[in-house]
Amino acid sequence: MNSELQQFLTAHPGINSVQVYLTDPSGVARGKNLHRDELAGLYAHGRTVAGSILGLDVTGADVEATGLVWSTGDADKLCRPVPGTLQPSPWLQHTGQVMLSMYELDGTPAAADPRHVLQAAVQRLQRLGYTPVFACEVEFYLLRELPDGQLLPAGRGATATLDNRDCIDAYGLSRLDELAPVFDEVFAAARAQGLPAGTLMAEYAPGQYEITLQHRADALRAVDEAIAFKRLLRGVAARHGLITSFMAKPFTDRAGSGAHLHLSLADAGGRNAFAADDPAGTPLLRQAVAGLQATAAESFLVFAPNGNSYRRYRSESYAPVAANWGINNRSVSLRVPAGPPASRHIEHRCCGADANLYVAAATVLAAAALGIEQSLDPGEPVSGNAYAAARQAADRALIFPRTWHEALQRAQGSQFLRQALGAGFHEVFLAIKTQECSAFAAEVTATDRRWYLRTV
Repeated sequence: MNSELQQFLTAHPGINSVQVYLTDPSGVARGKNLHRDELAGLYAHGRTVAGSILGLDVTGADVEATGLVWSTGDADKLCRPVPGTLQPSPWLQHTGQVMLSMYELDGTPAAADPRHVLQAAVQRLQRLGYTPVFACEVEFYLLRELPDGQLLPAGRGATATLDNRDCIDAYGLSRLDELAPVFDEVFAAARAQGLPAGTLMAEYAPGQYEITLQHRADALRAVDEAIAFKRLLRGVAARHGLITSFMAKPFTDRAGSGAHLHLSLADAGGRNAFAADDPAGTPLLRQAVAGLQATAAESFLVFAPNGNSYRRYRSESYAPVAANWGINNRSVSLRVPAGPPASRHIEHRCCGADANLYVAAATVLAAAALGIEQSLDPGEPVSGNAYAAARQAADRALIFPRTWHEALQRAQGSQFLRQALGAGFHEVFLAIKTQECSAFAAEVTATDRRWYLRTV
């Protein structure tokens, strides 16, 4: 029997059920429950699963244009457990979980599995002689739903209303104190799962928070941990009657939620190849920035994959609007944070919290590799207000798409994105997002009726 499985079964005799799951192209976890007696077969032979599970849209509906549904007879593919991810799920009784990755029946990686896309991007940088050191920061809302369906921030007191516009209370410690029982359980569950949860902070809206995860010299592991942590946050919140939301813009007049991806490169000796006394880092760092800058706009569908995503990108919103870079500057999309030379890295600030972290990380690593391979130059860093600079930018190609439809068009024509994600995943991802965009545009909303029903 697999040693990881044996240790798990011995350590957790009370766990009877294990949720097996993989992440689909939209970033949604999908899977099933197995009895503990079925785990030996999973680890020995894998588990066949309908390949169409990677051809669903964000609502769970089939997308025939992916080529994974009826054109293949909805054929099975093979899923195998990801080593190191078999863990208890403390928020569920007698239940554990394990992450899966999908393969063709001949053992080759399934092109539509976003985890394989990231693995290929890591290998590209390794061929250049570098190991990506990576971390994810994801903002989220904790909400409570009233019987009438209204959503309010979790917590008590003045911060627990969306109507009080003077109570943003960014970095407020009282907001953390109010939810201490929830966050204590979050950190306890993270310890039980071996997840490196760190700093907790109240973000720029009532009910909005961020918990940082430790950087790893293994980008695939770093993203696996972020995916597992998102599941953990949802599970623990549900036990307290709350909703964890990673929606990019859940409220019109409140801050959107972003995902910041942190990247440095270690050389063969394990040293930070971006480290320098100069706050702008080494030439290698600037080449990586230039690759990210040159490809960001055409890759924007990855960073903002949903219709709601585009409501977040506004001037002076902490969400960037153009591919620019700066030093110790939160108004840019590519930030080199302050800190000692050994900590020098790039903070990629383009993503919404709704982005698929595997696909976003793969795109970031591929763009950095491109900048290094071609010795690109990012130009001078932006000083001061990058939003004002973007309004005056001469190169409009660096301005991010303002609509989902525009992002789709740019992604469809992007040779970089096709290469970065692989032709197979690129085709599947575009098919899914095209179907979603069409359905989203056709939806008649309450705003439609409020504006037009009696006026036009």
